[in-house]
Amino acid sequence: MARSPLSRSPRRALPAVAAAVLIPLAACGGGDKGEEGGAPAGKNTRLTVLAAASLTDVFEQAGKAYEEGHPGVRIDFSFAGSQELAAQVRQGAPADALVTADTRTMDGLADETGDPTVIAKNRLVIAVEEGNPKKVESLKDLAGEQLKLVLAAEEVPVGRYGRQILDAQKLTVEPVSQEVSVRAVLSKVELGEADAGLVYRTDVETAPDKVDAVGIPDAQNAVASYPAATLKGSEHAEEADAFVQWLSSDEAQELLRKAGFQQP
Repeated sequence: MARSPLSRSPRRALPAVAAAVLIPLAACGGGDKGEEGGAPAGKNTRLTVLAAASLTDVFEQAGKAYEEGHPGVRIDFSFAGSQELAAQVRQGAPADALVTADTRTMDGLADETGDPTVIAKNRLVIAVEEGNPKKVESLKDLAGEQLKLVLAAEEVPVGRYGRQILDAQKLTVEPVSQEVSVRAVLSKVELGEADAGLVYRTDVETAPDKVDAVGIPDAQNAVASYPAATLKGSEHAEEADAFVQWLSSDEAQELLRKAGFQQP
């Protein structure tokens, strides 16, 4: 449709028309990047965020909220046990940000990340089948010979926390399995393959119709901290840093609080 006016114009008018078109284009072309050399205007950016498995549900909500407030940015999450995420980072997997369920794992990646910020905290509970048919009331009950207990592996943060609190109570347990993530522990209890498991309080809240939580007194419990950091290998460092900072915003903190996480 744009060719019709030109076809009716005298040939001597073409240079003027061309100049009129080129001037605004030149102005836009110079603005492809911001004045500070930032990302191209209107560019769609996809961020890959590696996140601890216990953040699965709340981060899916957070990702949608962030995308709504930041047009042009899309976030792809990869959820797994923190130890698996650390292995991916060390192997050079392409990613932009990392959120783990403990500071130890993050500290071990200091050469690969920017300065981490703790965005949330969590506590452990005993997950049991709905209705608590085995009548589990405390950590001591986990040492019962007839109880099928499942724990996360020792290299998984929740597995390490779990063993810390059991050792502090001088309890010896024999788990029927040791899982690669806290969600795998929860799944065993949900499916009836275990009577009980040590998970985070927020995990039980994701399956209210399938499992119940038996609380652990604060004096016997452990506090899990969730640090977030931008990865130095990110190809979108500015956008990744903005997302990491947003996780400490009032909007993100409200989502975390509603999901049962504690304030950092």
